[in-house]
Amino acid sequence: MTLQDLIGRIQAYNPVADVATITRAYEFSADVHRGQKRLSGEPYLTHPLEVAGIIADLKLDVPSVATGLLHDTVEDTLATIQQVEQIFGSEISSLVDGVTKISQINFTTREEKQAENFRKMILAMARDIRVILVKLADRMHNMRTLGHLQPDKQLEVSQETLDIYAPLAHRLGIYWVKTELEDNALRYLHPEVYYQLKRWIAKKKDERERYIKEVIGVLSKKLEEAGIEAQVTGRPKHFYSIYQKMEQQNLLYDQIYDLVAFRVLVDSVRECYEALGIVHANWKPVPGRFKDYIALPKANLYQSLHTTVIGPYGERIEVQIRTDEMHRVAEQGIAAHWVYKGAGTIRPEDSQRFAWLKQLVEWQQNLQDPQEFLQSVKGDLFSDEVYCFTPKGDILNFPEGATVIDFAYRIHSEVGNHCTGARVNGKLVPLRYRLASGDTIEIITTPQQTPSKDWLKIVKSPRSISKIRSWIKAQQRTRSVDLGREILERDLARYKLEIPKLRKEGRLDAVLAALSVKDEETLLAAVGYGRITSHQVLAKLLPAGELHEQAAKPEGALKKLFRLVARQGESSRRLPGGVRVSGVEDMLVRFGRCCNPLPGETIAGFITRGRGVTVHSASCPRVLESDPARRVDVVWDGAATVPRSVRVEVVSVDQPGMLASISRVISSSGINIARAEVRTDGQEQAVSSFQLMVTSAEVLNQVMRSIGKLRGVLRVSRVAA
Repeated sequence: MTLQDLIGRIQAYNPVADVATITRAYEFSADVHRGQKRLSGEPYLTHPLEVAGIIADLKLDVPSVATGLLHDTVEDTLATIQQVEQIFGSEISSLVDGVTKISQINFTTREEKQAENFRKMILAMARDIRVILVKLADRMHNMRTLGHLQPDKQLEVSQETLDIYAPLAHRLGIYWVKTELEDNALRYLHPEVYYQLKRWIAKKKDERERYIKEVIGVLSKKLEEAGIEAQVTGRPKHFYSIYQKMEQQNLLYDQIYDLVAFRVLVDSVRECYEALGIVHANWKPVPGRFKDYIALPKANLYQSLHTTVIGPYGERIEVQIRTDEMHRVAEQGIAAHWVYKGAGTIRPEDSQRFAWLKQLVEWQQNLQDPQEFLQSVKGDLFSDEVYCFTPKGDILNFPEGATVIDFAYRIHSEVGNHCTGARVNGKLVPLRYRLASGDTIEIITTPQQTPSKDWLKIVKSPRSISKIRSWIKAQQRTRSVDLGREILERDLARYKLEIPKLRKEGRLDAVLAALSVKDEETLLAAVGYGRITSHQVLAKLLPAGELHEQAAKPEGALKKLFRLVARQGESSRRLPGGVRVSGVEDMLVRFGRCCNPLPGETIAGFITRGRGVTVHSASCPRVLESDPARRVDVVWDGAATVPRSVRVEVVSVDQPGMLASISRVISSSGINIARAEVRTDGQEQAVSSFQLMVTSAEVLNQVMRSIGKLRGVLRVSRVAA
C-alpha cells in the first residue's frame, strides 16, 4: 500500500475527497514514526497505511481515513493530541483520542486494563460511531500480521478479538469484517482445526464449485419460469461458522454437509416471499430452520429470509433471500447508511439500530466493577435473539435462553424484583420458563417476592443480572451494617465509649480518615464483613496502654477467623507457594474448587463467613457475583513448589494410538497424570479427561498448546474440577 494507492481507493467512491488532508496526515505520520519498525521488520508506517486502506474499503469519509493514518501517533510516538488538533482540527483529533488506548494509567490487572480501554471506547463510540470503525480496521490489520507475535500474545489478542471485536462488527452489520476477524482468531486459537479445515475444503474445491454451479442453474431457471428476475450466487461458508457447527453438534469435518450458502437477490419484499415459495416447492425444507428476518429484523436492522433445504443429491443447503437494498445493508452495515458528511453523530431515524449502544453506555455508568462490565458486554454482544410480545403487542428482543424474569426486568426493575411468575400465551408458567419467539408475556408480581441468588443461574440478559446483583448487594450491605454496629457498640462499651458521642465530638471522623473509610455506614459494613476489626477502631481512639489484651482479638477478627479455619481441615492448610492476604503475614486461605487457580494467574479473594478467605481466578463467575465490599487483595506468595490438581479435557478423533500420543506429550512436559478417563460419544469422537498435577498456569498453557498441535485433536480445554 502506497499513498497513491490509498488516494486512488478513496477517489473511486468519493471523487471530490479532500486529498490534501490525507497527504498531510500521511506526512505527519511518516515523520513521527520515522525509525520505528514493526516486529515483522517492516517500517512502522506500513501499519497506519494498511489501516487507512481498510477504512477506505469501508467507504468512510476523509476524517476517518486520516484518523487511520494518525491512530497510533499519540500512543506510540512523542506527538500529543494537542498537536493533532492544532494541525488537523477538532474533528480528527477527537477521533484519534477515541481510538487511543489508555496507556498512561497503571491498572492492577490486565483484565482491568482491557475493561477500562473498552469502557473508553464505548463512550467514544456514543459520541461518534466512526471511532469503532477505525478501531475495527486497526484490529483487522493486527490480526493479519499476528504471526510475528509470541504464542501467548497471539492467544490473548485472538481471544479478545473473538470476545469483543468480531461481535461488534456483527452488531454494526459489517459481515465481511466479522468473518475475517473470526477466521483469523480461529487460526491462532485452534490452529489444528483451522488447518485441517483448510486442507479438507481445498481438497473438495472442484467438487464444491461444480455443485454450486448446478444449484445456481436450477434455481435461476425456476425463478425465471415464475417471472421473478433474480441474481443467484453461491459461496462456501467461512471457517469459523463451520467450526461453530462442529462444536455445537459434536460433528467431524466429513459430517458437515451444508458448507455452501446460496443468496437470492430480488427487487421487492413481495418477490422475497415468492422466491421462498419456489425454493420450498422444489426442495424439501428442514423443519425448524426457517427464519424471517424481514418481518422481525435483527437488532442491527439486518433483513433477510433464511431457510435450509435438502438440495440436489440429498445435500443440505442454506438459502438467503433478500432485496438489493437489504443486501447492501447486510454487507456494509452502518456504512450503507453513511451519514457523516459533517459530524459523526447518530441520526434520530437510525436510533433503533444503535439501541444496544445506548444500553452499553448505561451499563458503563451503573457497573463500577470493570470485570463485571466487560462480562456484561460480552454476554450482550454474543447473544442470539428471541422476539416476544407484551400484552399490548409491542415487540421486545432478548438473548436466546432468556426467562420470564428477563422479560420482567425489561419492563421495569421493580417489576423484576417482585416477579413471581407469568402467563405465556394465556397459560401460567414458572420463573424458569425460557422465552420463545412469538410468545406473548404477561408478568405476575406480588409485593412479598424479592430476588434471590438462584435467579442469577436462570437469567440471561446483562440488564437482569446487573439488577439482581445490585439488589442482593444492597441487602448484604444492610445486614453487614447492622452486624457491624452490634459488634462495634459492644466492644466500645467495654471502654465506656458510644458511637453518637464520638460522632458529636468529631472523633469518629478522625477514625474514618485514619482508616481511609468514606463514611460511618461504610465503616460499620466493613466491621460486619470482617475487613476492619473493632480492635483497629479502638486503636485509633485510645492510647496503646489503655487497650487491654483481651480486646486485642475480639470476635470477628480476621486472624482468629483464619486460625479457627486452620483447625477445621486440610483445605485451608498453608502451602508452599501459597497466597498472601492483603499484605498480612501468616494468613490461611482456601482455594475455590470451581476454578482451581494456579500460580501465575490473576487471582481475587473474598471473605466467606465462617470459612475465611476463598481464592478464585479473577475471571471466575463466582468473583463477579460476589459483593465488592467483601473482596480482599490477594497475591501469590513466592515461587510455586507444590503441584496443584487441574482437570483438562481433550476432544479428539476416535482412533487407535490417540490416547498414547496425548499421554506422551503430557509426560514429556514433566507433568504427572493423577487420573485419566476416556469415553466415546458415538460420533467417532473421543473425550479424554485428565487430572494433571501442575505447578503454574504457564506450564499448563504450554502442555495444552502441545496437545492441541497433535493431528486428530479437535479441542483442548481446562474444566472445573
